[in-house]
Amino acid sequence: PTECFLSQPEEKQESAVKAKKRKKKKISDVLQKSAPKPGVPADLQNLLSQHFGENRSVIEIEELKLSDSCFLPANDLTHSFSSYLKEICPKWAKLRRSHKEKKSVVMLVLCSSALRSLELIKSMTAFKGDCRVIKLFAKHIKIKEQMNMLEKGMFHIGVGTPGRVKALVEQDALCLNSTKYMILDWNWRDQKLRRMMDIPEV
Repeated sequence: PTECFLSQPEEKQESAVKAKKRKKKKISDVLQKSAPKPGVPADLQNLLSQHFGENRSVIEIEELKLSDSCFLPANDLTHSFSSYLKEICPKWAKLRRSHKEKKSVVMLVLCSSALRSLELIKSMTAFKGDCRVIKLFAKHIKIKEQMNMLEKGMFHIGVGTPGRVKALVEQDALCLNSTKYMILDWNWRDQKLRRMMDIPEV
């Protein structure tokens, strides 16, 4: 009996220690300590190989690797969004004029949330000029509305969330053949201090 009595408090102590350990491993705590740094091509490559590593063959994973020439210079966090876009896309006016295709955009910006998408649309005013921007997120906008807009109108920039963009591409409502630039909102953190790639659904 004494052994039984002894084992109970030990278990409690162990579970208390485990609970403490779990509390320490909150993602927001870890992210709070890490300073923001610009994303680099290797970050995205690692993310792709982690995601597809389990269910793809070695040859398929090799095919997923993008050469460094596919990547634009990352925002070094000194630029505003408009000034960054001006730097990476100096011939925007010419690209905008030559774009005539419906169901497509020249530039696609991916963010982690609808609110962040709206924030970026407002902050690109100096860059976009009179070109048309379409909101590609689920909040307050039905997918059929977006499909109709893409079919009838012509848009130059699309700003939205990965989930809705994926759904539009899968339903052939958004064609990426004429897309020249894809911008990932890599460093922005939400209220839980998660970046876009820290969210499992993304």
